[in-house]
Amino acid sequence: MDVSLREVHDSDLPVFFRQMNDPEATRMAAFTPEDPADHDAFEAHWTKMRGSADIAIRTVLADGDVVGNAGVYGAPGEREVTYWIDRAYWGRGLATAALRGLLELERGRPLYARAAADNAASIRVLEKCGFQISAKDRGYAPARGQEIDEVVLVLRGG
Repeated sequence: MDVSLREVHDSDLPVFFRQMNDPEATRMAAFTPEDPADHDAFEAHWTKMRGSADIAIRTVLADGDVVGNAGVYGAPGEREVTYWIDRAYWGRGLATAALRGLLELERGRPLYARAAADNAASIRVLEKCGFQISAKDRGYAPARGQEIDEVVLVLRGG
């Protein structure tokens, strides 16, 4: 599949909202909004992200279809990557391709990422793109309703 990134369009938001409300995907991501079904909160979040100069967010396309999003946010030296791929496309290398594309756009280093410690697929994507586990932490995961183990990864160099 041909994977590319582009600016987020208004028409992408309903797709993102549907993806965010997939129970299996939400559980795997773990660190999600408290109530993913709250459409007003979703809209407010995306309005803030799209309007911030500190956030670079892109729509992920596979063969022209909207399959997710990827972004970078935070202050220089503390910037963190995030990505979400529709569960229907898991296991096809799309997250890795999307993250690689994002890393071409975002040249500043270091970059950080966090993942639930049991989310082996996401950790594998990050490691394929050069991230290395640098720390372990615990945090409240709204999608699971409890505190869970997580890993912090870092991408150094240029």
